[in-house]
Amino acid sequence: MRIEKASGKAIRYACLKYHYAQAVPQIRLGYSVFNESNEWCGVVLFSNGANPNLATEYDLVQGQVVELVRVALNGKQKYTSQVLGACIRELKKDAPQVKIIVSYADRNQDHIGTIYQATNWLYMDERSNERGIMLKGKLTHRRSISKKYGNSGIAWLKKHVDPNTHVVKGKPKIKYVFPMNKWERRKLNKLAKPYPKKNINFTADNKINSSDGKSKISSVN
Repeated sequence: MRIEKASGKAIRYACLKYHYAQAVPQIRLGYSVFNESNEWCGVVLFSNGANPNLATEYDLVQGQVVELVRVALNGKQKYTSQVLGACIRELKKDAPQVKIIVSYADRNQDHIGTIYQATNWLYMDERSNERGIMLKGKLTHRRSISKKYGNSGIAWLKKHVDPNTHVVKGKPKIKYVFPMNKWERRKLNKLAKPYPKKNINFTADNKINSSDGKSKISSVN
């Protein structure tokens, strides 16, 4: 397996073709993945996170905490867990100041974070999840609305754009963290909780997307 810095073209293609969100996030570092046959498998992307206070809850400063925002792979990789481990090692070399990686498993996609559990991440908690804003009959991401109108407040949108505007809530997102050194792991171990199981809060027919392990198309986060 080979890891290299991802081009903008590779990032865009993988995000749109291999990830369920079909959107290209802002990133800090991105890696292209090639298998043992030198076939391109997709990308793994890290960002500074949408929350400017991402680092403060860990008593760190901006830049010391990054968010894993995309694992967008086409299934040609042997094991997704090996890919993620290799990309974390590259991140450690390219950004040695990073002390913690944060990522979220999306219950709206029936993900519980199997890939994170397989690679020794720590489960922290579940966070309320806003799926988007229903605007003019279409579910739209809040950031897209802010970009278009300069305001994403519900009251403002009801007054100026669509009186039927409302927030659409989704299932909670599961938060995982990966400490990049022994000190951070020791500290975060005290806050970590047992891993969530496949059927927590779900009926018996809920299934985890096969992309959390080895699959034809891997699309986590």
